[in-house]
Amino acid sequence: MSISGITNIALSGMRAQTTRIGAIANNVANGSTSDYARLNTSLTTVASGGVQATVSPTASDVDPATELTDLIEAAQAYKANAVVFETGADMWEMLMSIKRD
Repeated sequence: MSISGITNIALSGMRAQTTRIGAIANNVANGSTSDYARLNTSLTTVASGGVQATVSPTASDVDPATELTDLIEAAQAYKANAVVFETGADMWEMLMSIKRD
């Protein structure tokens, strides 16, 4: 796998977690609204590598503790993907430096 492939996969993970965090924010903001359908985010693997987030309403109620736990998990996953992305970018920069020399 190439460095650009690794960074693209990490970027897809960051995008997916951003979508997930948006759904969580929507749940927290609208949880007390009558007839609000809690949004659930599903993550699926993309054939070309990476992950995709799909948001869909569910029949369950909004539980603030669950939303907080999900938010912490999504933030940690985002950070992990960001580290992979930065490491890939650093490796790319190092390779380009070696190539120039």
